[in-house]
Parts: sequence; structure tokens; C-alpha cells
Amino acid sequence: MCRKKIFTWLTFSLLGLALVVAGPVQADKNSKPFAEKHIVLQISDPNPFKQTLVLNVANNLLKHYGNDKVDIEIVAFGPGLRLLFADNSNKGRIKNLIDNGDVRFSACSNTITAMSKKLGHPPELNASAIKVSAGVVRILDLIDDGYILIKP
Repeated sequence: MCRKKIFTWLTFSLLGLALVVAGPVQADKNSKPFAEKHIVLQISDPNPFKQTLVLNVANNLLKHYGNDKVDIEIVAFGPGLRLLFADNSNKGRIKNLIDNGDVRFSACSNTITAMSKKLGHPPELNASAIKVSAGVVRILDLIDDGYILIKP
């Protein structure tokens, strides 16, 4: 009986240690290990003002915390996917956020499929956009991994 208690205690201790070592955020292999803040920004609005706003928020977070101290992913779905169209007027700002701040941009595959049917062809996306199965699911997964959701 004593061995069973020791085994149980040891098992839970090792599990706890593994969780501490792994850290609270394992959402993406590109996540920043020393980040103090993990943020997911949602864009689901076609309004160019909202698209600019979400990029402004990402830029302001990078300025405040510094590139190594904040981990940011922008998830676009529904009409907000237009932010990640290859010909979007913000493509230069997106490139700058990726190059200088390591911001990730996720594009909802469900929205891509729906837009493809309406357009008659798949929309051409920004080359840096990473396709995810569903934008809302990606947001929920990131929240589960400790990210804070902000919807500007």
C-alpha cells in the first residue's frame, strides 16, 4: 500500500513539474518563450477602419512591451478575411508587423471556402497568412493556451 501512495505522489509530482516546465502557452511552435503577454486579436469586420485599428493595436502592443515580451497573433475570419487579401491596402503594414514584430496572421479556411464559392475562385491571400481550419476554433485554442482575446 505504501508503494502505491509513493507511486501516485511521484506521478502527480512529475506531471506538475512537466506543466511548469512546459509553461502556460504552447499554442504555436513560433510562440515567444520569454513573452510576458500572449495576445490574440480578432478581425471579423470588413470595415477598413477596423482593419487599420487591429493593426494599430498590434503595433502599439509591440511598442509598449517590445518584440520579445509580447506574442501576437491576428486571426481573420468572416468579412475580416479581407484584411489578408493579397491586394489589401494594408499589405505593407502587415509585412512590417511580421518582419519587425514576429506577428502571426491566421486565415480561416471555412471563410476561404465560402468566399471561393461566392467569388467563383479562391481569394488570393497575403503570402504570410497561415491557413487554419476555423478562425473561431483557432481563437478558442489560443485562449485555452493562455492567450488574451482582444477584439478592437
